[in-house]
Amino acid sequence: MARLFVPKSSHRFDLENPLDLARLQPDTYGLLAALEGVVVIDEIQQMPEIFNYLRVIVDDPGCRARFLVTGSSSPELVGKTSETLAGRVHFIEAGGFNLQEVSASHFSRLWFRGGFPRSFLAQDESDSEEWRQDFLSTYVMRDIARLAGGGLPPTSLAKLLELIAHFHGQFWNCDEVAQTLAVNTRTVRRYLEILEGAYLIRLIPPFERNTGKRVRKAHRLYFRDTGLLHTLMRIPNLEALRAHHRLGASWEGFGVEQVLRALGPGHTGFFWRTHAGAEIDLIVPTSAGTMGFEFKSAVVPAITRGTHQAIKDARIDKLFVIHSGESEFALGNQILALPLSRLARLPSLMGGA
Repeated sequence: MARLFVPKSSHRFDLENPLDLARLQPDTYGLLAALEGVVVIDEIQQMPEIFNYLRVIVDDPGCRARFLVTGSSSPELVGKTSETLAGRVHFIEAGGFNLQEVSASHFSRLWFRGGFPRSFLAQDESDSEEWRQDFLSTYVMRDIARLAGGGLPPTSLAKLLELIAHFHGQFWNCDEVAQTLAVNTRTVRRYLEILEGAYLIRLIPPFERNTGKRVRKAHRLYFRDTGLLHTLMRIPNLEALRAHHRLGASWEGFGVEQVLRALGPGHTGFFWRTHAGAEIDLIVPTSAGTMGFEFKSAVVPAITRGTHQAIKDARIDKLFVIHSGESEFALGNQILALPLSRLARLPSLMGGA
């Protein structure tokens, strides 16, 4: 990916490559400070002390270089950058494929296999599943454990991932998980922070309105990539998913991720659920008003009386019911049933928010 942006750069350092590490040592600062043009540094989380050198280098008026830094997103990476390069760095989140990138006709494959390129583009389901298994056993089991600083043996970490898959689309209960794993709550919370910082899970906070209604305070948890979710749930193919009792939760998580990706940076998602049961899966405040989203795996969706009450309580300006069918139709005043395959229309339907 870096080569696409900088095809002619000769200054590339892959910090997982022992030869590149040897080039940078023992005088990392001296070598980087002498370079000109665009310098690519990949997997920088392997050598976070480089951030300290970059701050000094880019602040030098005589600096003739710009740095394209890539790596696994993590709290370690973000923390070091925030501390040392404030005002000097621009972040670009490069997620997996989204619906606009693979075209709407492939949304079922994207839903089941997830957005990691090698999983989505695999020749068959077996190859796709094998890649996701390898990803979980290498990146997650190795790098996530390292970033968390230990605390869980491999068997407990594997069990934690299965428990997180169980909580997908539900309210996260850290105490319950810690009790199941027989570890302290702080350890579980630390691993969850790492998984969220690595963009593997998404925690959705409750939407606050001063309505006098008692609303749930716990966060909702989703796997950001439904392909990984289906691997952890041991669902072998799309047909099995459609018959699975967690079909609705899978569709909801997929929809949440695709809507937030379609709306772009700067939009934050919330949910609404009162103790009486009135709920809206996703709420996004925008410049055009407060938008609500419900996610229904049915081809012809319907909404409940509780949803109507939630629209009123949360003061939703427009509600979109994202479904798996092909037809777009109104379900009431300011309520539109929108096929996931037409999600590209969302910004215009929202008034360009």
